[in-house]
Amino acid sequence: METTVKTKWSIDPIHSEISFKVKHLMITNVKGVFKDFSANIYTAGDDLMTADIDFSMDPASINTGAADRDAHLRSADFFDVENHKQITFVGSKYEKADDEGNYILYGDLTIKGITKQIKLDVEFGGVMKDPWGNEKAGFTINGKINRKDWGLNWNATLEAGGMLVSDEVRINCEVQLIKAA
Repeated sequence: METTVKTKWSIDPIHSEISFKVKHLMITNVKGVFKDFSANIYTAGDDLMTADIDFSMDPASINTGAADRDAHLRSADFFDVENHKQITFVGSKYEKADDEGNYILYGDLTIKGITKQIKLDVEFGGVMKDPWGNEKAGFTINGKINRKDWGLNWNATLEAGGMLVSDEVRINCEVQLIKAA
């Protein structure tokens, strides 16, 4: 019986961004990023569509460009970083969406100890060697979640009607993986 060699990949944090957008005042999007993240990714040989993905990020590393808002997001109203040190995603299944490098990735997202399956749209950018001989793979990842599914319930009603912050959160990630030597 032939055994497939497992290949280890990791996220290149200098060339990757884990971000999200949320509607504010029901009229504009506010963007945030997480600065501290990592992943252990193993593939069967070089086939990236066989990847076992174990991703984590530190919710305390959130940055929306406003210190007061970031402090509120770290509080028990949202991520409760004192009691919940990690947000994790474990990939479980892939589906080919078309013949142009688009896939659907299913997996379990855990925030504040609550785990729910989510679906992400993945655009495979390709594999390339950098000038130093490192093999890299690129992906654009997008999805939508309802923050209330993970107990991120805080909100405020607006005088004119509607809510201060939308329930829908759009996930937008640019991920560059680097193959282990």
